[in-house]
Amino acid sequence: MKPLTKNMWRDIGKSKGRFIAIILIIMLGVLIFVGVKAAGPSLNDSLNKTVVENKLSDIQMNSTTGFTKKDLKIASIKDAKVEAAKYKQVVGGKGLAVSLYGYDKKNDQNNLIVRSGRLPRKDNEIILDQQAQTKYNYKIGQKFTFNKSADLKKRSYKIVGFASSPQYIENESRGSSNVGDGTVRLFAYVPNNQMNLKVATQLNIRFKNLQNKNTFSDSYKDAVNSKKTILEDKFKKRAKDRSADLYNDSKSVLEQQQEKLNTAKSQLTLAQASGMDVSSQLNKLNLQEQKLNSALQNLKKQTKTSYIFQTREDLPGFSAYGESSDRIAAIANVFPVFFFLIAALITFTTVTRMIEEARSQIGTFKALGYTKWEISKNYFYYALTAGLIGTILGAVIGNVSLPRIVLALYKQYIPLTWDVKFQWITASLALLFSLLATVGAAMIVVRQELSEGPSALMRPKAPKSAKKILLERIKPFWNRLSFNRKVSYRNLFRFKSRMFMTIIGIAGGTALILTGFGIQNSIGASGTRQYGEIFDYQAVVKTNNLNKTLKVLQDNKQYQSSAAIHATTGKVYHSGKQVNDVNFYTPENKDFSKYIHLKDGTNKTLKLKNDQVILTKKMATVLDVKAGDSIKVKTTGKTHSIKVSAITENFVGHFLYLNKSTYQSMFGKQPKSNTLLLHLDKQTSDQRNSLANALLKKGKALGTSYTYDQQSTISKMTSSLNPIILIFILLSGILSFVVLYNLTNINVSERIRELSTIKVLGFYDKEVTMYIVRENIVLTILGIIVGYGVGNLLTAYILNQASTELVIFPLTIHLTGYVVATVLMIIFTVIVMLITHKKLQHIDMIGALKSSE
Repeated sequence: MKPLTKNMWRDIGKSKGRFIAIILIIMLGVLIFVGVKAAGPSLNDSLNKTVVENKLSDIQMNSTTGFTKKDLKIASIKDAKVEAAKYKQVVGGKGLAVSLYGYDKKNDQNNLIVRSGRLPRKDNEIILDQQAQTKYNYKIGQKFTFNKSADLKKRSYKIVGFASSPQYIENESRGSSNVGDGTVRLFAYVPNNQMNLKVATQLNIRFKNLQNKNTFSDSYKDAVNSKKTILEDKFKKRAKDRSADLYNDSKSVLEQQQEKLNTAKSQLTLAQASGMDVSSQLNKLNLQEQKLNSALQNLKKQTKTSYIFQTREDLPGFSAYGESSDRIAAIANVFPVFFFLIAALITFTTVTRMIEEARSQIGTFKALGYTKWEISKNYFYYALTAGLIGTILGAVIGNVSLPRIVLALYKQYIPLTWDVKFQWITASLALLFSLLATVGAAMIVVRQELSEGPSALMRPKAPKSAKKILLERIKPFWNRLSFNRKVSYRNLFRFKSRMFMTIIGIAGGTALILTGFGIQNSIGASGTRQYGEIFDYQAVVKTNNLNKTLKVLQDNKQYQSSAAIHATTGKVYHSGKQVNDVNFYTPENKDFSKYIHLKDGTNKTLKLKNDQVILTKKMATVLDVKAGDSIKVKTTGKTHSIKVSAITENFVGHFLYLNKSTYQSMFGKQPKSNTLLLHLDKQTSDQRNSLANALLKKGKALGTSYTYDQQSTISKMTSSLNPIILIFILLSGILSFVVLYNLTNINVSERIRELSTIKVLGFYDKEVTMYIVRENIVLTILGIIVGYGVGNLLTAYILNQASTELVIFPLTIHLTGYVVATVLMIIFTVIVMLITHKKLQHIDMIGALKSSE
C-alpha cells in the first residue's frame, strides 16, 4: 500500500468519530430527502395497485329508472367493459342507512376484499362492511335485519363474512343518503335475486386502455373525463327516450280509466239535461278525474329519467386520500430539501476543517516530491467514501422504511396492497448534492492549500489576530465579567465562520422541529378556527318545508335556536378565472350574525350592503379579487355582474354572502329560505343521528349536516399526517444532535493546543470544559431564537404549498412546539457538554503542545 493511501486509512482510524459523523449527517439528510419524497408516490401507487387488482370501475352510472339492455349497448363505447348491478339505499339493523348491492358471481368489477368469513352462497346469506364488525359489533353467524321499506325477498339474512371494498377506501366515510339519518353507515351485499328490482340501477364501466395509468395522474383524470363526456352526450337523448317509453307504457291504463270517466260524465250530463238530479254522481266523477290527473302528473315524475355520472374521484374518501398524499408531496418538496441543505452545509464545513488540520501532512508530502494530484486524490477518496456510504445507507433506509411506516400508520383507510418503488431520480439528486458537499469541499480546500509552498504548509497556520469586540466597548458590562467569560466572548467573534455554522446548525434543527409541530397544528387549526371563529352553529338543515322542520326541532330537547337563510350553489368568475361549487348565502334577518361571523383580516365586523356581495378569502385569492372589484356570478343558469364590498376570513370552503335586496335586484325575485343554521346543546352521536332521522322523516328535511362531523373529517386529515410529522421531529432532533456534536468536536480539535496551554497553566477540568461549552451555550441560545423565526417562515411556506383549492391552513404553532424544540436543544447541548468534558479530561497536553515542532 502506498504511503499516501496508508496515511488516509490511518486518518480514518484516528478520527473515526469525525468520519462516522460525516456519514451520519449525509445519511440523515439523504434518508429524509429520499424517504419523504418517496412517501407521497408510494401512497398513490399503493392505492392504485389496490384498485387495479380489485378492478374498481372507472365510471359509475346511476339511473332513476334503471338500465335496460339497450342502455348497456349505448354505454359500451370503445375499450369499455360494462356491467349492470342492482343497487339501492335502504335502512338496516339498528336503523342504519345501508348501501345495498346485489352480489353476482358473473360480475368482475369492484371486487370485494374479504377480511373474514366468505362471500354469500345461499339466498339467505349476506356479507357486510367490515365497519359492521369493528364499529357496530356484528359477528359472523348473527342475523342482519332490514326494514320492511327495503323491499327485499327476505327481511333477515345470516352474516357469513366481512369485507372491504375499493369503492369505499376510507374506513369512516360511506357517503350521504336519502334514508335513515341521511348518512350511509355501511355497505352490504346480498344475492342478486334477493333485490326486488326489475332492472339494474347501476352501470359499472371500466376501460382497458386506462388500467396502466396511475389513478391519481393528470393523464388518467383527463382520459376519464373525456370518456365521461362521451357517455354524457350519448345519454342526453337516451334520457328523453327512456322517459317517454316508460310514460307511454304506463299511461295506457290511466287513459282507459280517463275514457271511462269521460263516457260516464257525458251520460250524467245528458241525464242532468233531462231534469234528473245527478249532482252527487258528477261530484264523485270530478273528484275521480282530479285524482286521475294527479296520477298522470305523478307518473310523469316517476318515469322521468335522469342519470348521475361519477368517477373514482367522486367515491367516498377517494379525493381526501389523494389530497393527503398531495400534502405529503408538497411537504416533501420543501422540508426534506431544507433538512438536506443543513446536512450538506455541516458536512462541507467538517470536510473543510479536516483538510485544514492536515496542512503539515500536505506540506510534508509536497516536500517529498508527490504531485498535487497524488496528494489531493486521497482526500477526494476520503470524502467520496464518506459521501457514498452515507448516500447509499440513507437512500436505501429512507426508501425502504419511511413509505412503509406511513402506509402502516394510515389506519383510517382500508389495508392497501403496498407498492413502494425505489426513487432513482431522487436518490441520484441526493448523491449529487452529497458529493458536492464532500468531494466538492475537498476539491476547493485542497486546491487552496496546495497553492502554498511546502515550508509554509509545514508551519502552523498563523492564528487570527485578536480585535476588540463590541461588548468590550460597553465598559460597565465588560469590566464586571470574569477572565473566562471575556475569553469566551472574544473567541465567539474571533472564529466567525464557526459561530455562524453553529448558529445555522442549531437554528436549522430548531426550525425543523418547530415546522413539524407547525404543520400539524396549522392543519388542525383550519377546522378549529372555521367552526370556532367563523361558523358559530352546530348543524345545517336543508328543507322543503320550513314550518314542518321547525316543528320537529322545537320538540327536540337539544334545540336552542335557528336562523333561516336561502342557500344555493353557483359559479364565480373574474379575469378569466372561475371557482365552482360556491355556496351563496342570503340571510332572512339580522340574527344571521350570531351564527356566521363575517370579519376581515383586522377582525373588523363586516355588514352586507345593497347591490354588493362579500367573498371568502380563498376564493378571492384564486380569482385575484379585492374589495371594490366587480365579479360575475352564475346560478340557476343565469349570469350576473356584481360589486364586491369586502373579503371575509374563511378557512374551509367557498362562500358568497348577499342580502335580500341584492338577491332581489340580481335574480328578480325574493329569496325563499330553504336552510336553517342551528344552535344546539351538546349532543351524543345517537342524539345527532336521531334528530337527523326525525327531520328526514317528519320535518320534510332534505338532509342534515353537523359541524361535529366536518371537524372530525379535518381531525382525521390532521392525524393522517401525524406519522410523517413524528418522523420529521425525530430525525430533526437526531440531526441537531449530530451537528452540535460535530461542530464541538471541530472546535476542540482546532484549539487543542490552546486548551492544553490553559490546562498546563492550572485550570481545573470543569473550567477547561466551560471554556468551550460557554461558547456553545451562547450559540445555542442564539440558534434557538433564530430557529423560531426560520421555523415560522418555513411552516408558512409549506402550508402555502400544501393548501388545497377549498382549504386555507392558518399559520399556527402552539406553545408545545416551542417548548419541545427548546428543551431538545438544551438536552443536546448538555449531552455534548458531558461528552466534551470526558474528552478534555484525557487530553495529551505534552503531545498537543509540541505538535507544531
